[in-house]
Amino acid sequence: MEILLKPSLPRISLSLKSQSHLLHSNSHLRTLPFTISCKLRTSQDGNISKKIMLSEVAPPPLSENDSPNREAPAKPPRRRDGAVGLLLRFPRRVLTVLSNLGLAIGEMFTIAALMALGTFIEQGEPLDFYIQKYPEDNPVLGFFTWKWIKTLGFDHMFSSPVFLGMLILLATSLMACTYTTQIPIVKVARRWTFLSSSETIRKQEFSDSLPRALVNDLGVILMGAGYEVFVKGPALYAFKGLAGRFAPIGVHFAMLLIMAGGTLSAEGSFKGSVTVPQGLNFVVGDVLGPSGFLSKPTEAFNTEVHVNNFYMTYYDSGEVSQFYSDLSLYDIDGKEVLRKTISVNDPLRYGGITVYQTDWSISALQVLKDGEGPFNLAMAPLQLNGGDKKLFGTFLPVDDPDSSQVKGISMLARDLQSVVLYDQEGKFAGVRRPNSKLPIEIDGKKIEVLDAIGSTGLDLKTDPGVPVVYAGFGALMLTTCISLLSHSQIWALQDGTTVFIGGKTNRAKAEFSSEVNRLLDRVPEIVEASRNKASSNSATSSG
Repeated sequence: MEILLKPSLPRISLSLKSQSHLLHSNSHLRTLPFTISCKLRTSQDGNISKKIMLSEVAPPPLSENDSPNREAPAKPPRRRDGAVGLLLRFPRRVLTVLSNLGLAIGEMFTIAALMALGTFIEQGEPLDFYIQKYPEDNPVLGFFTWKWIKTLGFDHMFSSPVFLGMLILLATSLMACTYTTQIPIVKVARRWTFLSSSETIRKQEFSDSLPRALVNDLGVILMGAGYEVFVKGPALYAFKGLAGRFAPIGVHFAMLLIMAGGTLSAEGSFKGSVTVPQGLNFVVGDVLGPSGFLSKPTEAFNTEVHVNNFYMTYYDSGEVSQFYSDLSLYDIDGKEVLRKTISVNDPLRYGGITVYQTDWSISALQVLKDGEGPFNLAMAPLQLNGGDKKLFGTFLPVDDPDSSQVKGISMLARDLQSVVLYDQEGKFAGVRRPNSKLPIEIDGKKIEVLDAIGSTGLDLKTDPGVPVVYAGFGALMLTTCISLLSHSQIWALQDGTTVFIGGKTNRAKAEFSSEVNRLLDRVPEIVEASRNKASSNSATSSG
């Protein structure tokens, strides 16, 4: 059927509308698809043949003001108002605030300031110490007293609510930044597309053209330079250094590991100190105390430690050089599971427990008096005026029926090498080395020093956060190095014998331009003879 109509668009629109109305006016009638072929004759175009396909689906209704030449306005997105809309928009607003760079920098500076304050304020001391050091009548900076320290928990800074709260806030900011910024950047970087317009390629940060070249030759050169190359018809896309886009996410993850490990160390560890004389033992669980709510004892807490021997080495000047403890570890069944001689900076590790050599003292002197004994005389540390020198003393009573006061022989020792003896009047009597078998007579009494028994000072600790912190720092160093990689992208388009090239990078832009120029210089140029030969070979093959 051929219908000749004048080129009047409104009449065509009304005709279509009426036809649609007739087809769909009665719901019980079956709608059939059909085709109307029209020829529109105009003074400019002559005959123009059009086909209008009508489907079974009812067209949308047209208003009186609708025009076929006017596109229907897009429906605005429905906006949710009220409490529901506010509730839906609240998480996004919170994420936007938390991912703010300025807020994250402020959080890191606050954490650094708290750490510095924690090194200035003595940690783990009793209340009396802080009352004397930070009195209310003479506050530091005019306001800082012991009450601030105890109220804010600055006497245990790294497990205080203020410090842990700042760590949690920084961790939340890092996760928000990763979710709102870094992950979308990676998604965009992974989407690679071909550019089909030379104008678009020329708008890149770097652009150039090769008048006599092939895009495939360029792809081979780029592959040799480490680029991932994709070719589709005349278009080419290449990139390298995509790992640099993932690195910021890795840096954030590493920082989260470090903070998680630090929190686990502060709230999940056990600590304790003990001074044990040579020959005695102790149970690990009796020494260790929890540091926080995450602290959980293990089977290794039932281990018994026996001090087999304690000894010291000395410099030529007589000063103590190093001190050692020969330790044996026994399980709950009494079986020796480990034996090691430890020293300063050479601890013992077993079952997640670390035993450090940190101190020493002299616990007792073994002496003979007139061949009787041996007597074990307990040694006590003596307070000295200044300095870090150690001095230990003891007293051997001497019976004197003519005196109402207790008198005796005084013995002093700075280390395990020698003992200085004084008579009942406090006068110097002599010096003897332990186990020298040389008796000394004082006030009619023959005294022989058999041995000086040392005590080892040990610090015990369990810290489950250490492996996590080490892993975090390792990941931080690795991802920081990876983040220095440039993510470079190159597009190319073959237009006749000309290849248009464009590219961009996220860092080292000058080096990128120099690199691309060097690569373009290596692209072979098409010569006319080669083109003719290639054309003739193509024609021969076709024939």
